[in-house]
Amino acid sequence: MKKLLSSVLLASVSFAGMAQSLDRMQWFNEPAQWEINGNTLMMDVTPQTDYWRISHYGFTVDDAPFLYTLRGGEFEVKVRISGDYRTRFDQSGLMLRIDRENYIKAGIEFVDGKYNLSTVVTHHTSDWSIIPLDEPVEYVWIKAVRRLDAVEIFYSFDDKEYTMMRNAWLQDNCPVMVGMMAACPDGTGFTAMFEDFSIRHLPDLRRLQWLEKNGGN
Repeated sequence: MKKLLSSVLLASVSFAGMAQSLDRMQWFNEPAQWEINGNTLMMDVTPQTDYWRISHYGFTVDDAPFLYTLRGGEFEVKVRISGDYRTRFDQSGLMLRIDRENYIKAGIEFVDGKYNLSTVVTHHTSDWSIIPLDEPVEYVWIKAVRRLDAVEIFYSFDDKEYTMMRNAWLQDNCPVMVGMMAACPDGTGFTAMFEDFSIRHLPDLRRLQWLEKNGGN
């Protein structure tokens, strides 16, 4: 059984080398202008768009560009993001979405002239947390790890050392739309770039624990 468990883990490593093809992903709120070149997505972010539900502001919007693929189970996803943010609340990053009432978005958000690492978690109503950066950055890596009913969000400036920025609940055992989003709630639009987007399958944690307990010799 130990050999079987090792085979499962080795299989997950082999799947890790398979990059997600961007041209096979789908648009939710497709922007007017966008381009895919290899594993890079460029988009002109649609003005006056966002993802938010009810809390604090009293309105609901669900109309920003989002390029996604559907994933079940447990996984790790990451991407390098950059943009020419200009107006309050200009933002880009990753999004994990079950439906219009349940989603997580995380990335860079431009607020009051500063770059912020930003996470919005929505379960019927939205909440918002930020980590202000001392100075603008050319790009940042955002990574999300979905394990059981939790999603851990990390950031990095070099794709080597990652720091957690949020741990949030998300319903497990259901398909998730996962991909790249950008929004421009107040401005006239900006250009966002996403590079080296990848998804790595993670073996189901409950099954691995079951195998360990019930493997025998």
